Amino acid sequence: MSIAGAFAGFLALGACATVSLEEPTARVVIRPASGSSVSGQLVFVQTGSVVRIRGELAGHSPGPKGLHIHENGDCSARDASSAGGHFNPHRLRHGASPVGHHAGDLGNVAFDASGRATVDLRVRGISVSRSAVDGIVGRAVVVHAQPDDLKTDPTGNAGGRVACGVIAG
Repeated sequence: MSIAGAFAGFLALGACATVSLEEPTARVVIRPASGSSVSGQLVFVQTGSVVRIRGELAGHSPGPKGLHIHENGDCSARDASSAGGHFNPHRLRHGASPVGHHAGDLGNVAFDASGRATVDLRVRGISVSRSAVDGIVGRAVVVHAQPDDLKTDPTGNAGGRVACGVIAG
């Protein structure tokens, strides 16, 4: 074997041994609750301390609607009450507070006239993890019937739960 051939083999072997630099990701399939037809899918990608949430939702009446991560990864109740309250590992108040808010407060998603919404959020204070204090894997995402008013503690006065899904890593 020539030196050039050996060197090429060494480079090929080195390329196979590189470490993956993929960001942590998770997904959720959101299914109807409370007799609604709201459904969709979201993907969570963590880069550093920011989690980007992207996806599509459909089947809701037009306008802004509350979107939250809830503490329990359980959507078995017809009304999604089994998902528990908003995910709040740091015991902060709900809403748009300058000192912070529940980790699960994602604000509102705007549904258009055809009942569809495109989600593209960048969120701090959560992580794509099952074991971290702020980890969201194994928790639920809930779409609410009304807008989140960003002030009423602890729920944002966002109304009933019309869709729910468990975040899988």
